[in-house]
Amino acid sequence: MDARELSQFYKSPIGQRARHILLGRLRQVWPDTKGLRLLGYGFTIPYLPMFLSEAERCIAVSPAEMGVVAWPRDRRLTTLAEDDQLPFPDAFFDRVLVVHGLEEAQSLRVLLRQLWRVLAPEGKLLVVAPNRASLWAQVERSPFAKGRPFSRAELDKLLKDALFEPEDWRRALYSPPLKNRVLVGNGRGWERFGGRFFSGLGGVHVVEARKSLYAPAAPAVLPQPALAKVLKPLGTE
Repeated sequence: MDARELSQFYKSPIGQRARHILLGRLRQVWPDTKGLRLLGYGFTIPYLPMFLSEAERCIAVSPAEMGVVAWPRDRRLTTLAEDDQLPFPDAFFDRVLVVHGLEEAQSLRVLLRQLWRVLAPEGKLLVVAPNRASLWAQVERSPFAKGRPFSRAELDKLLKDALFEPEDWRRALYSPPLKNRVLVGNGRGWERFGGRFFSGLGGVHVVEARKSLYAPAAPAVLPQPALAKVLKPLGTE
């Protein structure tokens, strides 16, 4: 989906419900971003206003093929960038939020290494990515059904391979992506019920990962001792 389609989705009742639920999850993970430099990658404009008034700096970057929506109205804090060339110096941001950013990336490893590069040594990455086991990753009207979904194991390995250490795992969007307001309501009841009884079926993973400065050490593979061949003298048993 391009930026215009995503913008239209978030203006729809389903999109507004999804945004409201996800904002609650994001605030649980990042209760205070006062004085921090924050980068949003993908399509994060529906979520960044929550942090704009408290963060020291807040910038939204969209993949070049997605396009960009001007934001906010009184100034421009959005730009386009290639996955492998984020236009920022090393260790510039304290927090990086990724929404609609991993699903259609040309090279996930290259993108994550760029995000690692621009993140400060004590920085945190917060990723919202579609859950492979959910309806939100299957129903065509959902933007989380575009591109690749992820299982928890896949996302965990992807982050660790890019030198991020996942520390906080959550899921959200348990309500089905339906237009029927009578059935779905505001989604809060679904969140409580689904989180308690069907935690693996949430529409998206919400995972916070810490930037790691060291690659995990692979277990050493020790050579097997050579087996000595014992020869018995002829005529012996």
